[in-house]
Parts: sequence; structure tokens; C-alpha cells
Amino acid sequence: MSNLTGYCALGLYVASFILYVWHLYSDQVIVGRSATLLLAGALIAHYYALLERAHLLHAVPYEDLYGSMSLFGWFLGLTYLGLELYHRRQSVGPFVLPLVIILSGLGALLAPGASHTAPARGVAFALHVTTLMLSYSAFTLSFVFSAIYLSQDRLLRSRRLSAIGWRMPPLELLERMTRSGVVVGLVTLVLGIGFGLIVEDRLRGRYFSFDPKEIISLLILIGYGVYLWLERSTAWRGARASLFCVLNYVTVLFSYTIVNLYMSSYHRFF
Repeated sequence: MSNLTGYCALGLYVASFILYVWHLYSDQVIVGRSATLLLAGALIAHYYALLERAHLLHAVPYEDLYGSMSLFGWFLGLTYLGLELYHRRQSVGPFVLPLVIILSGLGALLAPGASHTAPARGVAFALHVTTLMLSYSAFTLSFVFSAIYLSQDRLLRSRRLSAIGWRMPPLELLERMTRSGVVVGLVTLVLGIGFGLIVEDRLRGRYFSFDPKEIISLLILIGYGVYLWLERSTAWRGARASLFCVLNYVTVLFSYTIVNLYMSSYHRFF
């Protein structure tokens, strides 16, 4: 991100995080609403910072590593805000905002590097990257919700739930929030793969080239599809499904880090 706008967005994210933590301890409505408003303001500032970064690089903001992470952080915050407004729960904000701050902070504190020019351009390519980033963000949220579920379930079973624990969403709502994140992630992943097939056919005259990124994207699609199927059965609902969702996220991390940086021939930072 550009320095001034990037620092502004980062400051708003940090202020929002502080208010989310305050709201978790105090349960004051005005504090929670202020945290949400600050998050919305941070997302707006972050959006303009990404635009400025793109103009500085004369390229899309995800063509260097830190720009990609910054865009990831923006989508993570945006997706969380949407799910927060949909489910009307703010108590998981303190667990999501640190991830947004880390991802966005790297983009704000580190200057743009040399652009790694991608071989593709155009609307289909932009939509391909955008939808995949959105799917990563949604899967990240489902991971956070599942981890909170497992922690809450363990504390409830041991009867050691603290006062803050009682302010967390009930287990049933955490299941629904996880499911919402997975559904958003799957829909956008399917769209991203579809746009990628269009780009692949345009560049190479074929729809599939067995690039490691293409293979692992299909594995992620299958893994989360299996989660949705298992989550509907009584035997797998609850902690088992949440654990399966957490394990699925390991594949997402592997795709975004190891595969992007070391294994894929043309999927560099997205």
C-alpha cells in the first residue's frame, strides 16, 4: 500500500481491533457499533491504498508478494464484515482483526517491489484472481470460526467456561457461521477456477495443464465439498466437522504459500 493511505488504513484497523476487544469484555452496544464503523472506514482507506499501489507499480496490486498479502487482508476484512452484519455477532472480531492487521500491515510498511508481470491480462484474469482471493478469505474465516468452536466445545465439556466465553456465539451459531464461510468460499472458488479455465484456454489453447496450483485448487474444492456433505449428517456435526474444516485449511495455506512460491510455474502470488 502507499505510505499515507496505508498507514491510515492500518491505524483504523488497530483502533477497530481495540474496540472489538473492549466490546468483548464490556458488551456495550455503542462500543461494538463503533468497532464495526471503524472497520468499514479501514476497508475504504485500504481500498484506495490498493489503487494507489497499483498506479505506482503500473500493474495490478497482487503482482508482488506484499501486494498480494495486502489484497488478501482486505478481502478477509470485507468478508468478515459481511458475515458479521449477516449473523449480527461481533464477538469473534478480536480473533479475525489480528490476521487482517498482519496481512495489511506488511503491505503498508514495505514498499512495493519489482512487478512480477503475469502473462495474462484482461477482465477474465482479474476476475480469476479476485474470486480466488475472496475464496481464501472466506476459508480463513471458516477456519477461525471452527477453531473457536473447538475451543468453546472443550471448555463447555470441562465446565471451565469464563465470563468472556459466555459472550461468544453459541456452538450452533458458530456452526452456521462456519458453514456460511465455506459456502462463500466454495462459490467463489468455483468461479475463480472457471475464470482460470477461460484464461488458460486463451493463453495456451487448453483448459488444464496439470500445474500444481490447478491440482491443489481441485483438492481444496473437493475437501470443502466433503465438509458440507459430512456436516449435514448427525454423526459428523459439531466438533468432528469443525476439526475437518480446520484440517482443510492446511491445504489452503499450503496452496497460498508453498505452491505459489516454489511449485507453480505461473501462479506466483495468487
